[in-house]
Amino acid sequence: MHLCKVKAFLDTHAIKYVIISHSKAYTAQGIAAISHISGREVAKTVIVKLDGELAMAVLPASYQVDLEALRRATGVREAELASEHEFKRHFPDCETGAMPPFGNLYGIPVYVDETLTRDREIVFNAGSHYELIKLAYADFARLVKPEVMEFSSARVEYAMV
Repeated sequence: MHLCKVKAFLDTHAIKYVIISHSKAYTAQGIAAISHISGREVAKTVIVKLDGELAMAVLPASYQVDLEALRRATGVREAELASEHEFKRHFPDCETGAMPPFGNLYGIPVYVDETLTRDREIVFNAGSHYELIKLAYADFARLVKPEVMEFSSARVEYAMV
């Protein structure tokens, strides 16, 4: 079971959460659709490189990372998407592309787009392409201690909604 590491961490800290199972899906928007959860409420984890170091950018599924905004917000010289080859080994207990936004469990800094802080709860991949975890955003913030900043933009198809 892929969510053992995150589940054990949450259980150790007596955090209340819900596990949501769904049929296999590979994109955050696809997960939102089959789970009947708004794409603005599902958090996706995008692995980026900031001056060559891995970091997690966490934002709503219906948004995209604005690398220039992330570069400015973090004060680095260069921000780019990391390749699967560059990050896969850092998450041995996760399916590629399904990493939970708990960089603290993997020694990777976490940056959360401020749009996620507006919701009472956060829903995210639990390390597999068929399970989600839902918990209070306040609990997530307390455990992960992410840096909150603005670095996303709504995808064009959602900007008109």
